[in-house]
Amino acid sequence: MIKQTVVIVGSGQAGFQTAASLRLEGFEGEIILFGDEPGLPYQRPPLSKTYFADADAQRLLFRNADFFQRNRIKLWDNARAARIHRDRKEVELEDGRTIAYDKLVLALGTKNRELPIPGTRLANVLQLRTLKDADLLRHAAKNASRAVMIGGGFIGLEVASVLRGEGLEVSIIELEPRVMARAVSKPISAHYEQLHAASGVEFHLEESVTSLTGNKKGEVEALTLSDGTRLNADLVVVCAGVVPDIAIAQEAGLAVENGIRVDAHLRTDDPDIFAIGDCASFVHAASNRLVRIESVQNALDQAKCVAKNIAGQKGAQPQAYDRVAWFWSDQAGTKLQIAGLTGPADQWHVCQSDSPEKLTVLAFKDSQFIGAETVNNASDHMTARKILSGRDKVSFKDFESSGFDLRRLAREKTRTG
Repeated sequence: MIKQTVVIVGSGQAGFQTAASLRLEGFEGEIILFGDEPGLPYQRPPLSKTYFADADAQRLLFRNADFFQRNRIKLWDNARAARIHRDRKEVELEDGRTIAYDKLVLALGTKNRELPIPGTRLANVLQLRTLKDADLLRHAAKNASRAVMIGGGFIGLEVASVLRGEGLEVSIIELEPRVMARAVSKPISAHYEQLHAASGVEFHLEESVTSLTGNKKGEVEALTLSDGTRLNADLVVVCAGVVPDIAIAQEAGLAVENGIRVDAHLRTDDPDIFAIGDCASFVHAASNRLVRIESVQNALDQAKCVAKNIAGQKGAQPQAYDRVAWFWSDQAGTKLQIAGLTGPADQWHVCQSDSPEKLTVLAFKDSQFIGAETVNNASDHMTARKILSGRDKVSFKDFESSGFDLRRLAREKTRTG
């Protein structure tokens, strides 16, 4: 049997997990993992959370160097892919080197969205995506007193929470009328606006930044908002969202649609090229919508699915990806967890809680249960995931009949399913 070569472009969560899972699935061929940053692959979520406090880069690593040696995974770090030559099945790096593949996995992730406003190149106008970014932010925060977040999504709120904990004055500028508007329900947004405001965070909602101005040293000193307000700041963090990194896929002629489009088995329109994680868009099995999911869970589960399909026995049926999506965010001393894709919901129900520190909001679309958002309520979160993973659809009436008791409903559906 001829051993194949699998090349994985991107050494983040999805790329690393693909390499590791290929070996777990018994794949004996060559595995080559490209990463565009120097050093060993590492976790990104802690960069806006625990890393700010402990600055322990070793704790971020997925595995130490000996893991890659033992599992015969060739890691090419500081190597950025420039183009794909589909006709001869090669990946070309920016430095001109080429590597041949039998199967190619694109785990390219995302890029931070750039703001088309004057002043973004000033000193202490930062972003957060890489370990280097996190170190720059930690250093800048030590010498700053007033920080402004441009963007009130997960990352903006997480960084705001960390900086408030360091004693900085913090303001958040958000274009939408509420924070995390694209990700969560109005009750969850309101809950977190109250929590952050209570800690001293100042909000400027339905506002945008028109310019940033600097001092004679080239350091940021103020922002001007769309309503004319001027905010003083010696640290600005741009958290304006991300876009999928699709350039090399698009240049190679692969289909793109809010990401690199893949089928149910995570293949692109080239049968030898897969795309997974934050850069990939696919038809979500439960909702029949084209989605692109930015979450660790999605990256992990898609990587495992692709590994099974690549390593599977010849003639075996490929595995379709159909896992329930879930997300989390740590901010303001709480844990926000989301089960399912709640964005399309047209009906919400706020559950009664035995504690003011807990909150559960159920999401429905066309009277069918599609997800749950919880604050400090891991039990409801896990139960919601169990219900969503079931074979039967669950309706708003089912919840009414159970008194909106998730555990009771899960037991009933398990018995009858």
